[in-house]
Formats: sequence, C-alpha cells, structure tokens
Amino acid sequence: MTNAVYRQVLPTPEALRPWVADIGSVSVDDEPAQPYVQLPDATTKVVFRVGADGRRSTLVVGPRTRASYHRGKRFAACLELRLAPGTTRPLLGVPAVDLVGHALPLDELPAAPARRLARELRDMAPEQVVPHLAEALPDRLSAVADRSRTELLRAGADALSMRIGHLPGQVRDVARELAVSERQLRNLFAEGVGLSPKHYARIDRVHAVLARADDVPWAQLAVASGYYDQSHMTSDFRTLMGVPPRSYFSGRLPDAQPCQAAARR
Repeated sequence: MTNAVYRQVLPTPEALRPWVADIGSVSVDDEPAQPYVQLPDATTKVVFRVGADGRRSTLVVGPRTRASYHRGKRFAACLELRLAPGTTRPLLGVPAVDLVGHALPLDELPAAPARRLARELRDMAPEQVVPHLAEALPDRLSAVADRSRTELLRAGADALSMRIGHLPGQVRDVARELAVSERQLRNLFAEGVGLSPKHYARIDRVHAVLARADDVPWAQLAVASGYYDQSHMTSDFRTLMGVPPRSYFSGRLPDAQPCQAAARR
C-alpha cells in the first residue's frame, strides 16, 4: 500500500547530530489515491513549511500514540526535523509529554526558547533553516541540557529499539541495566520522549513491521520484530494502526477524517 507521502532523508550536519535524529524533505501527491496516513510516532518534530501561496509556517508536531487517516491533505514540500530523545525541553522549553497528540504553530508554545526559535525562523527561506540551526543551536542547547539525564534517556531508548541483531529489552530489564527504578525510567521518558517506555517500544516494533512486511512471512516477521508470536503482533498492530496488518497492506483502511492544521488527540 502506498501512502502518497514521500520523505527524502537529508544530511544532518555534524553539529546537530547530538540533538536531531534526522532531517527530511516531505512532499505529498497532488491527488493521492489513498488516504494520507499519519503513522504512530515516538518523536517530536519541528516542521518548516511553505504553502503554495508562499506563506511560511513553523509547526511543532508532538508524538502520536496511534495512526490517523486523512483525506484532503495538501501542502507544498516541507522540511521536517525529528528531534532526538531529550532535545524537546532544551529546544522548546516544555517537556515532551506536553506535546503528545498536538500539532501547533511554534510561536504558540508559551516558553521563551520556543518563541525565540520562532522569531529566528519566521523570515527564513527553506535552504537557510538547517545552516542557521547548525550554527545557533549546539552551544545554546549544551548550556541548558542536563547531560547525565539525556545520556541515560538515550541509553534507555536504544535498549528499547529495534535494530539489526538486537531485539528490544523488557522495560524492567532495561531499568535494571541502567541502575534506575522503573518509575524513574518512566519519568525520564515522559519528559524527554513524551511516551512511556512500553509505548515507545510498541511504536518502534510496529515501524519494524511496516518496514519489512513485504519481504518476510508474517510468523517470521513477528519473531524477528520482538513479538511473542504472530497473534501478539497482529493485536499490537491493530491497536496502534486501527486495522490488522493484512487489512492495512491490502488498502482496507479506517474511514478517513478531514485534515486540520492543528489537532489534539
């Protein structure tokens, strides 16, 4: 199933790599045949967008706990910065948990760091954004970030993430390895990611299924993605995506809803 949404990963300047997970250029078909799918996402994003009328806007898009399906999604190509775990509060002045399910203009955030960033980006052309951030942000963020908490959070996120040769650990085991309580780990994730460690891991596993479903049989994919079995994978996928895997990949999707510029879920 095609999403009619295209995301090209762009190079991330060395100076931004401690703070930005990746940078992408996003575009949408003029007349997509399928609804626009917003996948579950455990990251906060800063989105710089120029409309067809030339108007510029900078949005903050918080983590999404479940997929949503929309028609009428139209925008010109935009620049999207996915923030690394622990970047949200130093950059925007608010904990990530306050942004879950939100998509709103950057200048509507109440904290001074967000308003400052909004002022800096307001009149910039798209090609100026990344070079400016690479020059301005590293020293600014290093001065306010809690390095030890950030390193601990990122170690936890890494342990709960899928990658080649590594299955995500159980939350209790990850907390033990990091020498913190499960409650402390949950608090770290709430502030720095916005989601619980368990939900973070669930979203990461579903993304692994989405990435490999065309190449691997269902039962094999379930085990390779860290599920107990295919039934467990199907249940988790349905919860986060709204339909089971077979329905999703055959294009039998939930009813699409109108798209809104700002939303709260």
